[in-house]
Amino acid sequence: MANAVRVHTTGGPEVLQYENYEPGSPNEGEVRLEQHAVGLNFIDVYHRTGLYPIADSPFVPGLEAAGVVVETGAGVNNLAIGDRVAYAGGPIGAYCDERIIPAHRLVKLPESVSFETGAAMMLQGMTVQYLIRSTYHVKPGDTVLFHAAAGGVGAIACQWLNHLGATVIGTVGSAEKADLAKANGCHHTILYREESIVDKVAEITDGKGVPVVYDSVGKDTYEASLDCLSPLGLFVCFGSASGPVENVNPATLAAKGSLFFTRPTIMTYTAKPEDLQASAKDLLDVVTSGAVNISVDQTYALKDARQAHEDLESRKTTGSTVFTL
Repeated sequence: MANAVRVHTTGGPEVLQYENYEPGSPNEGEVRLEQHAVGLNFIDVYHRTGLYPIADSPFVPGLEAAGVVVETGAGVNNLAIGDRVAYAGGPIGAYCDERIIPAHRLVKLPESVSFETGAAMMLQGMTVQYLIRSTYHVKPGDTVLFHAAAGGVGAIACQWLNHLGATVIGTVGSAEKADLAKANGCHHTILYREESIVDKVAEITDGKGVPVVYDSVGKDTYEASLDCLSPLGLFVCFGSASGPVENVNPATLAAKGSLFFTRPTIMTYTAKPEDLQASAKDLLDVVTSGAVNISVDQTYALKDARQAHEDLESRKTTGSTVFTL
């Protein structure tokens, strides 16, 4: 009998229930994983609260983990028992000791990458990959604004953007987080509780603004983000930590310089197996080369998922967080 964290009804962290469950056996095209580490991400909060509804109930949250293949179903030719693997982006159900998952959603994990690093980097790292290589293809010399620069995604993004030759402006909530963002390659930090984001970006860019803003905060930063963009700039909304952006007015985008607005998801960008593997390869290349370091700043036992969610939502965490099994 395995263990899992289940959500029977959406709500606060208290709805996360640690229970026994039976994962079953893999069907055709599936494998059974023994998981060694599970990633914690803000999208888990959205699923838990119902902001991003899940059709089935109860459900096991989580979109990212790393472990070992212990059983294969019929027709699985690309993986074998004993293979070290990692995954991110679905199907949902990562908060568990063992699970069944389609083989085509798995990426082989090199021996040089630990299970903890694998679980910490896949969702956040492939999110950064599609954001800076596909949603907007960042070029050397670009200046970009990245909100929550000291968070898990932000830490990876600052390093990778710096590696690409971009100038990174990051918003952070404290002086300590500013130091962390700078250590990861962020060139300019803005203490959003004390400073005007718009004024600081204008000062840094000599009034030109930036071609792209990466915003996972949502409601609280939306208007400022638009005002930081140069004409024809791109607003990339990839999260809603402060609440969703509502009532987007096309006329506002026109008036502020014919701006573009997009709401991308990793599920779309990695829906095709070949796109998933290409994204993962790009990520593994920068990690194994040393250009990007994955910092696991917090670890929890899976049974302590409630505390982990409380800490994440109260902004007590930095870098990446994993559940160790």
